[in-house]
Amino acid sequence: MNPFLSPLLASHGSFGLNLNPFETNIINLAIVIAGLVWFLRGFLGGILERRREAILSDLQEVEQRLAAARTSLAEAQKGLAEAQQKAEQIRIDGKARAEAIHLESQKRTVDEVARVKQGAQSDLANEASRVKSQLQRETALKAIEKALAALPGKLDDKAQARLIDQSIATLGNN
Repeated sequence: MNPFLSPLLASHGSFGLNLNPFETNIINLAIVIAGLVWFLRGFLGGILERRREAILSDLQEVEQRLAAARTSLAEAQKGLAEAQQKAEQIRIDGKARAEAIHLESQKRTVDEVARVKQGAQSDLANEASRVKSQLQRETALKAIEKALAALPGKLDDKAQARLIDQSIATLGNN
């Protein structure tokens, strides 16, 4: 047993219930508790009422903010959907433009190749014509030289001069 409790229990005797209201101060306690309840009801009730009103006010403010946030969210989602549609349209337009540029580039390349080929063919034809004309002149000159070499014994001076004049006129026309 506890050394402090032993003397206390020994001096009072046994444990029991005392129902005498004057000895136990039950009346005093009842008056004090009733006074506290009556006094604190108004004081604590006012505090609790003000707290309740503050909480309700805060709840209303939170509900208003929630409604505003939902409205903002709906507007943001609408804006996002519009931005996504616009981005998709830009992507489609970009693809179409890229394809058009690609086709235009191919067309220009084909046209340029055809132009270069045409130029090369034209240059080739011009060169062939020039070479042909050169060969004709050289052939004609060689033939004239050969004929002139063979003619002095066969033609007289008048015929020889006429033949030279005709040959020169022929060469001048080409």
